[in-house]
Amino acid sequence: MSSLFDYISWRGDLDFKQSPLNPVDYMIFSQISYLPFDGIVPSPEEKEGISLHLAMEILKKKVESRGSVVKTVLGFDEDPAFITAITTSNRFRNCQLFGFVNQVDTEQEVQFSALCIYINDGSFSVVYRGTDASFVGWKEDFNMAFMETIPSQLEAVKYLEKMAASVNGHLRIGGHSKGGNLAIYAASFCGKKTQKRIIDIYSYDAPGFYKKVITGGGFHAVKDRIHSFIPEASVVGIILEQGINYRVIKSSQIGLMQHSLYSWEVTHNDLIYAGDITQGSRFLKKTIREWVGNLDNEHRERFIEAVYTILNMSELKSIHEIEGSWLIATGKIIKSLRYIDEPTKRIIQKTIIELLRSASRNLETLFKH
Repeated sequence: MSSLFDYISWRGDLDFKQSPLNPVDYMIFSQISYLPFDGIVPSPEEKEGISLHLAMEILKKKVESRGSVVKTVLGFDEDPAFITAITTSNRFRNCQLFGFVNQVDTEQEVQFSALCIYINDGSFSVVYRGTDASFVGWKEDFNMAFMETIPSQLEAVKYLEKMAASVNGHLRIGGHSKGGNLAIYAASFCGKKTQKRIIDIYSYDAPGFYKKVITGGGFHAVKDRIHSFIPEASVVGIILEQGINYRVIKSSQIGLMQHSLYSWEVTHNDLIYAGDITQGSRFLKKTIREWVGNLDNEHRERFIEAVYTILNMSELKSIHEIEGSWLIATGKIIKSLRYIDEPTKRIIQKTIIELLRSASRNLETLFKH
């Protein structure tokens, strides 16, 4: 069971001219996009870039200065080891990072972050960050259930056009989770001049789209360049319609933990593929799509707003607090329910009952070969 850490070790001495960029490299780029480069990587308005090696050295000092509260700086437990590995790799250390943006707006309900990476084969990669630990980030994801377009998707198009105008040559775009969704959306809705320069679009366990997006001309113009991957027990990647065929990847984890790119299994120059998603993932896919399909947009919106309100009233600050202590977090959430009005409680109750009904109707999926 080899991970991206093994790949960095295997391919660490080969630059991108000696061994061309492959899906594992872009998976690593997608993981890099989660790192907090605020004040380290130049913004789109700055002409200069910074080497990945130097950016990581500065970030390491920033992390070390926070001592034991690493989670307030980094998003994943594996990040410190990842930073060390990537910094010592000749393949990645000389990549140039530039164009970093990180926008979180609770009022507009937008969480958007991206950066560009230049490698020595003459191409540029636009990498979109997935959902961070903030509640507003997760809220924006859930808004996809009733909104044809979310703010981050519009920001992704503007960012792609802006960065494409600042560089020459081929473009690759992609990302993990919501980042993959943003990459496909940006490629579908950018101008034709930019669209023609895109040679690859990488999507790692990303949620899908409304049918209006995947039936549009922009999507059909780029769909042959989309490389979509999901783990065997995918949860996020089976939400909404994809409009393309995906490839299933083996993971060293189980259940929802397979969403982490750190768990995906790799070879010397590719991902390790599985036959199909698990029965549990197929069950969730059918159940969630049927559940969402049985609720009108107003009901979906009211339910999501209710859950978001409860989380904000609970005094919890981020997903990390829930991950850190389920028992304490659950207690805070239950306590906040007393402040919710009766109509909102009924919406929550009705929605959960509908979910259970959808699950019961699809139970046979768990037992089909």
